[in-house]
Amino acid sequence: MLRLASSLKRYRIEATDGAIGSVSDLLFDDHTWKLRWLVVDTGGWLGGARVLVHPSMIGVADDELETLALHLSQVQVKNSPGRLSDRPVSQQMEDDLYNYYGWDPLWASSFFGADSGKARRLAAGSGTKTMSPEGDPHLRSALAVVGYHVHASDGDIGHVQDFLVDDQNWLLAYLVVDTSYWWIGKHVLVSPFAVNAISYSTSKVLLSITQDQVKASPPWAPNDPTDEVYQKSLHSHYQWPGYGWSSMP
Repeated sequence: MLRLASSLKRYRIEATDGAIGSVSDLLFDDHTWKLRWLVVDTGGWLGGARVLVHPSMIGVADDELETLALHLSQVQVKNSPGRLSDRPVSQQMEDDLYNYYGWDPLWASSFFGADSGKARRLAAGSGTKTMSPEGDPHLRSALAVVGYHVHASDGDIGHVQDFLVDDQNWLLAYLVVDTSYWWIGKHVLVSPFAVNAISYSTSKVLLSITQDQVKASPPWAPNDPTDEVYQKSLHSHYQWPGYGWSSMP
């Protein structure tokens, strides 16, 4: 199903033998829109350390209790190499985590598919492409992108307010755009298919769609269902491909 990324920050993370903290952030790959890491704030359990958890380890979400189950024990998390500091997540840290847990770096397909030209074009437009010791330039914080200005091909349409996350394959399925002063009181969903580039230096998301297309798109509000019927209508309007049709009740 689809979940607002912001709502996940309320959820407590439960290992197989007890709580380990709460969701702090989501780190995603900006060419594939795949969630690469869940950032967990361990609070007092590990002295306030933040640790990285692979999405493939996330189990059942209990929406009533607001918990996310992990297929990991407290000891496994405590002994893992993935503790964050103020430095970017390095390739070495990711490799150490993959080796420690035996995780597959290619555990899930991308939003666009493994060989998608769209993914390559987005990567080419998103800035530096070279891996550095300081971290992967395509590994980005969803929390940091919230607030970025969103530009259609012919003008500004608002800012990123949130993301809808597909918890079946852990993809960022849609950007939730608050159209603010341009279209007062309205929210729209934008698929990654429409994103030409993300400019981190100017805090902008650049789209391939027009303002008129956005105004004519199927209406959406945070409390509305984002089910298969709505998503097919949205994708049909923009002529976007489908990607799996999860839903948000």
